[in-house]
This record gives sequence, structure tokens and C-alpha cells, in this order.
Amino acid sequence: MSQPIAFTLHVNGKDYAVRAPARRSLADALRDDCHLTGTHLGCEHGVCGACTVLLDGKPVRSCLMFAVQAQGKEVRTVEGLAQGDKLHPLQQAFWEHHGLQCGFCTPGFLMLAAGVLEAEPDMSDEELKHVLSSNLCRCTGYQNILKAVRAAAAAMKQRPK
Repeated sequence: MSQPIAFTLHVNGKDYAVRAPARRSLADALRDDCHLTGTHLGCEHGVCGACTVLLDGKPVRSCLMFAVQAQGKEVRTVEGLAQGDKLHPLQQAFWEHHGLQCGFCTPGFLMLAAGVLEAEPDMSDEELKHVLSSNLCRCTGYQNILKAVRAAAAAMKQRPK
């Protein structure tokens, strides 16, 4: 069971050949095998949301799934948000609206918000508060995160498709 297996992860539009034990989490594989360290590990129990990535466009806690389960699927991490030097509207809004302090939870919030806003751009404030409450932040008190996500939602609607 501890023998490494070979598989491929498709992350941010690029294929990564991985050789790892079948029980390695997606979060650990992203960090250790793909060298994408933007995905943070907080609680490693799926509670905090710091490890949130998009799997086929849907937010998932990467600490709760095995990396091999992501084979054949599109994984998007915080490193995949910006386009070259141009920040994603969420990244820009978090910066402009002070939606981060220490930054540890920020990648998870960015990926959670990207997934929900791309799927449902007209989410109500109450729905947005509910969704954002699933991730934990110990610094900001959530108000600036909420402001940033609202601003990003407006900016994302204005972007050409």
C-alpha cells in the first residue's frame, strides 16, 4: 500500500508527472510534487479552507482528497489565477480592499471565491456571506474579505468573455 504509483496531475493547464503513495493528499502532491506552494495546509481536517483549490471548476478541500483522485481532472490553484503579470480581479480586489493581513488563508479564500463567482456571478450578499463563512481567517474579521469579493464580482461581470 505504501508503494509509490505513477500518475499525472493536470494543474493550471500543465501536466505534472507524479510518483507518490496512493494515500498522498492532493494538497501535499501540489506542494511537494508539483512545487506549487500557494496552496496552504492549515488544519488538515477540511475545516479551515486554507487548502481550497478548484477541481473541474468546483472548490474542494485538497487536504481531504487523495492526489490520485484528481487524475484526469482539471486542478486550478492560486498560481493559476493571474494571467502573466495581470492579477485576477479577486487578487486585485483583495489588495485594494485590504482583504488579507497575514495572508495564510488568502489562497483558500481566493479559490473558493473564484469557484463560486465563476459558477454563480449574481450570488446575493447573504449567499456570499454563507459561502465565505466556510473558510477561517484569524486576522481580518471577514469584513474586508467580503468587500473584496463583492468588488471582484462586479469587476468579473465587466470583463470580456
